[in-house]
Amino acid sequence: MAQVHPQSIVHPNAKLAEDVEIGPFCTVGEGVVLGAGSRLISHVVIDGDTHVGAGNTFYPFCSIGLASQDKKYANEPTRVVIGDNNTFRESCTVHRGTVQDEGVTKLGSRGLYMAYAHVAHDCVIGDDVILANAATLGGHVKVGDFAILGGLAGVHQFCRIGAHAMVGGASCVLQDVAPYVLGQGNPFTVSAVNSEGLKRRGFSVEAIAAVRGAYKTVFRSGLILKEAIVALEAERAASSPEVQVALAPLIDFLKSPGRGLAR
Repeated sequence: MAQVHPQSIVHPNAKLAEDVEIGPFCTVGEGVVLGAGSRLISHVVIDGDTHVGAGNTFYPFCSIGLASQDKKYANEPTRVVIGDNNTFRESCTVHRGTVQDEGVTKLGSRGLYMAYAHVAHDCVIGDDVILANAATLGGHVKVGDFAILGGLAGVHQFCRIGAHAMVGGASCVLQDVAPYVLGQGNPFTVSAVNSEGLKRRGFSVEAIAAVRGAYKTVFRSGLILKEAIVALEAERAASSPEVQVALAPLIDFLKSPGRGLAR
């Protein structure tokens, strides 16, 4: 049976796995589902139609699943879905979706959301993502697997952050950030390939070299984006299967519509 501190309020219709732990002064709403091993340390609010997977930890003053700050939101039924084994540090906020999008804010698994990180309505976040202290995502932002946002970084609504990208602290992201790159600034500009991150995640020397070559093609060759994509597709077709796998996310990202590419 779930362990619920007597000074917390849990709606009788909320669904709690048997080993959930809820500390003092927490509030859990009617539509909430908490998966196995989830822990609410204290002073946590989880409300709305919010489905939380297994092994998630919420530190004091987190606010999860409340209504979006979008002025168009009119209390329509929308959701938050959170994967497994995420850590939400103090005062994180995650807002549910809106009907202007798919009606759901989605967070993957194994993420680290440091103190005061904010995930706005309709964001879609991949696995193994880190949002450092006070990193802020506007509405409808998409973040790929293993992306890292430094402290105080802000991302404009509808932007995309590619997989394995790294955004430096206090950056202002106004356009899409391609996979594999790192950079910083207001506005954010790309400076290099996140080579160290790729090494840590098991990318081979050959794959990293191919990503570096692709970076030069896109960001340093002077080609317009359409020309750069053609060049990358030709390179991928002539490469080993491992390199093809590495280049595919970058090419797919560049071919997809967005807010323009941050360079």
